Amino acid sequence: MARAAVSGRLTWRVGRLAETRAETATARTLVFDVPGWPGHLAGQHVDVRLTAEDGYSAQRSYSLAAPADGDRVELTVQLVPDGEVSSYLTEGLSLGDPVEIRGPIGGWFVWRPAETTPVVLVAGGSGIVPLMAMIRARRQAGSRTPFRLVHSVRTPADRYYAAELRRPDPGLDVTHIYTRAAPDGRPRPPGRLTVADLNSGGWPAEFMPDCFVCGPTGFVETAADILLSLGHDARRIKTERFGPSGG
Repeated sequence: MARAAVSGRLTWRVGRLAETRAETATARTLVFDVPGWPGHLAGQHVDVRLTAEDGYSAQRSYSLAAPADGDRVELTVQLVPDGEVSSYLTEGLSLGDPVEIRGPIGGWFVWRPAETTPVVLVAGGSGIVPLMAMIRARRQAGSRTPFRLVHSVRTPADRYYAAELRRPDPGLDVTHIYTRAAPDGRPRPPGRLTVADLNSGGWPAEFMPDCFVCGPTGFVETAADILLSLGHDARRIKTERFGPSGG
């Protein structure tokens, strides 16, 4: 199934909304039932297409938020100001409503449970979504591969999957970086990602970890440069970035 998920022919399928969960004040997880879904790998994404009655259509790409689970497809969508697709998905959909979904897409920015190399995950804001799929795939498979997640957000209220990431998960270490406002008593003042953050929150370069970095373009470039400066192998640094539309 994994091979088909990477190289299979892409077709549009109709998914129907089966469940929603609020992650932050402006982000929702949407779970769709998609008959005939071929499966996917953690880190892949899909295209979502909306079509109006007059024939006008718009589509965006969204990362898959969870590992394969039959015909279920799980996305976490951040509301983008003036975003015609994200606003409809987060505010306009009701249970049972249809959307068109095409995928899975991508075969490089993926993690497979058979891999045993230590993993560093670095996320900026909603860039945590495909990395959370990797964390969940690891847990689902009962993998002992050591993971370390560094997630940069503006404030504690902007943390995605907060309750789930607080639960004990042996072999997973989580570090949150706050850029605007930090919790009371936190010794690190608010600020952007630094060398010290990835030096302490990630794995040493001599461990030869696989590094996955996802977020806005500027964040991804900064994080990748820091990893390189710490001695990480460029061939092991995989990046995925998104623009203002979330595409």
